[in-house]
Amino acid sequence: MKIGKEIIQVGERKRFQLEVASLYDYTQLTIPIEVICGKKEGPVLFISAAIHGDEINGLAIIKRLLKRPILNRLKGTLIVVPIVNVFGFNNRSRYLPDRRDLNRCFPGHQQGSLGSRLASIFTREIVNKCTHGIDLHTGAIHRYNLPQIRASLDDPQTKALAECFGAPVVIHSRIRDGSLRESARKKKVVTLLYEGGQALRFEEEIIEVGLSGCLSVMREIGMLPRSRTQRPKSAPAIQIAQSSYWVRAPHSGSFRLSKKIGEHVEAGALLATISNPFGHDPHDVRTKEPGVIIGLSKIPLVNRGDAMIHVATFKKSKRVKDSGDFFDQ
Repeated sequence: MKIGKEIIQVGERKRFQLEVASLYDYTQLTIPIEVICGKKEGPVLFISAAIHGDEINGLAIIKRLLKRPILNRLKGTLIVVPIVNVFGFNNRSRYLPDRRDLNRCFPGHQQGSLGSRLASIFTREIVNKCTHGIDLHTGAIHRYNLPQIRASLDDPQTKALAECFGAPVVIHSRIRDGSLRESARKKKVVTLLYEGGQALRFEEEIIEVGLSGCLSVMREIGMLPRSRTQRPKSAPAIQIAQSSYWVRAPHSGSFRLSKKIGEHVEAGALLATISNPFGHDPHDVRTKEPGVIIGLSKIPLVNRGDAMIHVATFKKSKRVKDSGDFFDQ
């Protein structure tokens, strides 16, 4: 396999930097990459993180994955990219220097904007050489996400991998134009998006779910030998959400939550109470439909209309409720 100027031979494990741009002072900016090329043929999987530069739980997942001795038994090729948006990462920012969202720039263009050029390099050098992909994300700044897989479940192979990942919730998520997932789908690369936790944090529970999920997918597609251990009986059942919605603040003020992440809620359930600086003039925040709380704002200050609580909805809400809470934060 050849990536940039680097050639990775069969049975070789190689770490290198892929040049992507230069800074004002002509310092070269590079993307860190590690490739493990197994001795036997198999799938080619990329695992990427920090497309949004401040979403770093994926970086910790990749660090731990690369330390696993079982990778010595790899079939096929694993390409890991712990930091895609190196501009945002070094500035602790979600965005590129021109405030563009890199995950809206794919597949990119060699003569386009900075984001478009970076997306073009990643598409050409990584995505186009793979059969599968896992893109690791967190919630945006000051938002916490329940561990979840987002995928287009219309494709049976994608759905099977989404379920085997083992996140508490799988959300049937429409493809967004300009996203890495959409670009990979058009190249017939089966790709999952993992969301969990919040920006600029390493969170143990999120990292463990993500690491376990990556290993499960690698076993499912034949890159690693099957595990002899089964999924713990105490683990919550995986539920597939058909859609989700944000509950927005009906009034400005500061709020106190009444529910927690991962909790099942009925239609009309009290989620939070917004009040003025003296604790008076309360305004209830309630659900529109039953579901599971998969995202929360971590800032208890809101203006009217601000997104506060993200709820996933299910066809069979009663079955979801009977499965209990999804995640004990």
